[in-house]
Amino acid sequence: MPPPTPLLTMSAITKSFPGVRALDGVDLEVRTGEVHCLLGQNGAGKSTLIKVLAGAHRPDSGTITWHGERIALTSPIAAMRLGIATIYQELDLVEGLSAADNIHLGHEPTTAGFLVRRKDARAATTRLLARLGHPEIDPARLVGELPAAQRQIVSMARALSHDVRLIVMDEPSAALDPDEVDNLFRIVGDLTAEGVAVIHISHRLEEIRRIGDRVTVLKDGRAVAGGLPAKTTPTRDIVALMTGRDTEYAFPRRPPPTGAGPPPPPVLRVEGLARAGEFTALDLELRPGEIVGIAGLVGSGRSEILETIYGARRPTAGRVLVDGTPLRPGSVRSAVRAGIGLAPEERKAQGLLLIETVTRNVSLAALPRLSRAGWVDRAAERAAAERATREISLRPDNPDAPVRTLSGGNQQKAVLARWLLRGCKALLLDEPTRGVDVGARAELYAVIRALADEGLAVLLVSSEVPEVLGLADRVLVLREGTVVHTADARDLDEHRVLDLVMEGSPAA
Repeated sequence: MPPPTPLLTMSAITKSFPGVRALDGVDLEVRTGEVHCLLGQNGAGKSTLIKVLAGAHRPDSGTITWHGERIALTSPIAAMRLGIATIYQELDLVEGLSAADNIHLGHEPTTAGFLVRRKDARAATTRLLARLGHPEIDPARLVGELPAAQRQIVSMARALSHDVRLIVMDEPSAALDPDEVDNLFRIVGDLTAEGVAVIHISHRLEEIRRIGDRVTVLKDGRAVAGGLPAKTTPTRDIVALMTGRDTEYAFPRRPPPTGAGPPPPPVLRVEGLARAGEFTALDLELRPGEIVGIAGLVGSGRSEILETIYGARRPTAGRVLVDGTPLRPGSVRSAVRAGIGLAPEERKAQGLLLIETVTRNVSLAALPRLSRAGWVDRAAERAAAERATREISLRPDNPDAPVRTLSGGNQQKAVLARWLLRGCKALLLDEPTRGVDVGARAELYAVIRALADEGLAVLLVSSEVPEVLGLADRVLVLREGTVVHTADARDLDEHRVLDLVMEGSPAA
């Protein structure tokens, strides 16, 4: 039988920005009711392509056909009216509005064209959330008060509140735990059974096996492969198309054991640290040059532990000591002065000033050293930032570039460079490679290991168990706020860790 008529065809799409050709003749074909996976490194052109499809960018050349008819997507509203909805990785929700208001924003049920029927909007929201498997979300609750996983569900409900025929999902599982991912994939299966097509963008290559039908791979603004079978194309082949290498995880070698001498004293010690309702009493020692990983599900208390150590949350019990000196509870200033740095999970929202330059972002924690009589020495600031960014190979090598223009991997390097410049003793990393492509991951792994080899103590949280096991020297397994197992990373494997985080049974 001949293949079905494509729902969407994008042919020879080009798009340039000043000094950059983001798309260079990209072709993409999506069929009705399929999950089409779009893969590529950061900077490969995925974001630009989906913004063209969403009507946020106008292509310089090329054609787009929808149901076989040529169209022009002049705005996001035009795309939505055709039935094309986009759920971005950085969710574009209004935190000061309720879930119901966000879901119906721009197409509120009204009377006489101006009086919003809020009761109807909330009833429709309740039905949508139940369809998505989350009836517990209160339609009246402010989106800013919801956890990340529930915000993702609200964003999906907003897309489904329209008569959509194609949904673009950009890293939809990045903030979800395994149960939430299973629910997401169930929803995707229901949508495709109804004839809705899905473009799925993810850096987690195992996901394409579960829900993907076909794969298109982008590299340097070009489609280097299209229509690959998702379930049978070897991972090695896909990674090679994306990066030119054939390994998904490329971890640096751990340093050999130093011998039988006494270990150095801990630079960071946590004694009985706890926060009611988030995590129970935690004891932890972190020594110079050591990487300790925390493995656990989303919502198990991992991020809360890091933020409490950093002083962003006040503990209900216990204390944190640096070089034997207790820190003032709930004080970020006390932690930073003592030598603790944090690279937060939401780097764009919590870790970076997006409209500022690389220099300003990197120098933030070291401004007291770069100032005289209260005035920042701009020349010294720029020179110091240049040294720090070159040491970790941040690209492009331009300290005056706005940090928002960098790829995800290089934005993360800018956060690391900040603490490198500050000269911290212990670095807390929360999801350091979230939203980062496989090529940039290898670079970040090398940077993290090199910093540890120079004597920095690192405490690492990641949702990806292979990442924790590949980077860390020692691993704490966390379940529902309680450490259920601690072991050398070389004595654990992925299946054992998953058993522990799912079941919580301590090791024999």
